[in-house]
Amino acid sequence: MISVIVPTRNPHPARLRRTLAGLSAQSLPRGEWELLVIDNASSPPLSPAAEPLLTTLHARLLVEPTPGLTPARLAGFRAARGEILVLVDDDNVLAPTYLASVAQRFAAFPALAAAGGPVVPEWETPPPAWSREFHGLLALRDLGPSPKIAYGGPAAPWPNFAPVGAGLAIRRPSALAYADAIATDPRRHTLDRTGTSLASGGDNDLVFTALHAGGEVAYFPELRLTHLIPAGRLAPDYLTRLNRGIMRTWVRVLALHGQCPWPAIAPASVPFRVARAWFRQRAWRGPAERIRWAGARGQFEGLADLHTGPPRPGA
Repeated sequence: MISVIVPTRNPHPARLRRTLAGLSAQSLPRGEWELLVIDNASSPPLSPAAEPLLTTLHARLLVEPTPGLTPARLAGFRAARGEILVLVDDDNVLAPTYLASVAQRFAAFPALAAAGGPVVPEWETPPPAWSREFHGLLALRDLGPSPKIAYGGPAAPWPNFAPVGAGLAIRRPSALAYADAIATDPRRHTLDRTGTSLASGGDNDLVFTALHAGGEVAYFPELRLTHLIPAGRLAPDYLTRLNRGIMRTWVRVLALHGQCPWPAIAPASVPFRVARAWFRQRAWRGPAERIRWAGARGQFEGLADLHTGPPRPGA
């Protein structure tokens, strides 16, 4: 049994409908997977009456009142009945054979803990040329037609093909081990998005947890999905905030798992470092330069967090 978990908060109706339609088109027989939709404090609440595909797919609609991607995912982990969990964002459209391929790969690789594949865009508006450098920030990637597998262990390094959160398939024991780690370690509570925060470290923390417990982590080209990207995700201000949030939490995730190559820094030094990076990156010249500078700023803030502890939720 596979459990598909779709966290959502105030979803865009058309994009959510595309996500559900993609699930409706899956080739895996319906009796071999279940759908859990986690309504993360939407206003108004998500309703099957407003989205008939929820009823058609026999979705279990759960409510998680605590805002944030991490609480929503944990609610799904606790409620899931499957031995393999697949995380699907409310703007993801899975290839029709996605779930069948997950079932086949996890059956063929008993040590496999987590897997993902190519994430390709469907743009609402054509992306400007300067933005190409930053498409990876939007979880877009296609690493080619060959499978890639990393072997786990307590000190296993981060593989550059590690799965992103979109479409991430993970064994239930690995997901529950991550949930237990969250419950006992406050550093993990602010690694993912809450409200307007663009913190983006929860996916990496989840995969690292599975990898360091000894599980294999893989990229399989047949695990292909389409990411529906609205025009606002290409706005320079959005990408600036996103790069800052990603880099800040990436530093913290690396440190959490004993792989941060940089030392902690004093918080008082951050403004000077940020100002120096502004000039080094020539951030006034255009959006690409400013987005690069924001990444450096996030890295400094993450290193300062190592000195003082994680920021408050939403920071």
